[in-house]
Amino acid sequence: MIDHKIPDNPYLLLTPGPLSTSKGVRNALLQDWCTWDDDYNLEIVQNIRGRLVKMATKDIEKYTAILMQGSGSFAVEACLGTAVAGDGKVLFISNGAYGQRMIQMAERLKIDYVKLEYEETKTPGLDELEQLLQSEKRITHVAFVHCETTTGILNPLQELALLVKRYDKVLIVDAMSSFGGIPMDISKLEIDFLISSANKCIQGVPGFAFVIARREQLLKCKGNARSLVLDLFDQWEQMDPSGKWRYTSPTHVVRAFYQALTELENEGGVEARLHRYQENHRLLVEGMRSLGFQTLLSDEVQSPIITSFIYPDRDFNFKAFYQKAKQRGFVLYPGKISKADTFRIGNIGDICPEDIKRLVAVLSDLMTLKSEEKPAAQEEVL
Repeated sequence: MIDHKIPDNPYLLLTPGPLSTSKGVRNALLQDWCTWDDDYNLEIVQNIRGRLVKMATKDIEKYTAILMQGSGSFAVEACLGTAVAGDGKVLFISNGAYGQRMIQMAERLKIDYVKLEYEETKTPGLDELEQLLQSEKRITHVAFVHCETTTGILNPLQELALLVKRYDKVLIVDAMSSFGGIPMDISKLEIDFLISSANKCIQGVPGFAFVIARREQLLKCKGNARSLVLDLFDQWEQMDPSGKWRYTSPTHVVRAFYQALTELENEGGVEARLHRYQENHRLLVEGMRSLGFQTLLSDEVQSPIITSFIYPDRDFNFKAFYQKAKQRGFVLYPGKISKADTFRIGNIGDICPEDIKRLVAVLSDLMTLKSEEKPAAQEEVL
């Protein structure tokens, strides 16, 4: 039997975030920081904000970054609640749980909206989008998820963005699970608000999220916010000149994120990180298919971020499979869709191809044990 343990961690997190982080990132959490000190606000917070914009576009003068306490969903709600004026109307394009969450937010915030909904295994239709943009003249904003981790599907960012901007709508993109792992230039795509989180492809730890916003659009948002705490404009107005957060900053997490950014740059940037994720994904899919598992999605729409696998048979017990894999050093992720029995395996985080090879060997061992247990169980019944 294979017994894989990480020296300073009991297991690898093969999830879409929180995810496995490096020793350097974890070590950065060990120092305390003062939220009023320039060493923190200027040298760390402002540095991070500038680096995020440079990662997002070469057209850095047109964009700014706002850091927001909480998980990625906090930043999504802050963005929706601030970017959309009282008379605005949002078109949500949804093919998964996180698109649906944006719709729930709009309902709570009493934002007028219309929606295009698709099955979780289907990418949005451009013809349907164009028809709706033509017929619904009151639409002011369009929002969708780039990589929908419900399944791992990668929505066509460039095609959707170009169509939305052809009709001169404000574009909001939830790039929670893709930013930092999939190259993009948000200025070329004319994205007005891009949202992501510390604990995704940049490989930091949970505690804050961020919005990279077109300055021209952000300046139109003053007074729009439907929440005091989640007022993205007010957060930016205080943070922009000094790096100071309006309310208590998650200092340890921010410092760890600074280290994570440095490690991303040392790896070779987003292109190099994508290459590693793609290799992780390739080895994972090849290995799992060799064990008899099928992927939920076709290869054409599959992201390298996280992959959904269909249960191999009716007797498959994911909970037991999960526990046995965890005991041997790997944490998997339950499925999230209603129309198929699936589980998911993430390729992001401080994970390398050698880890994926070890994972496949462990799962092969578990499947062998499972097949050996079946005859014994049948004998007992007889």
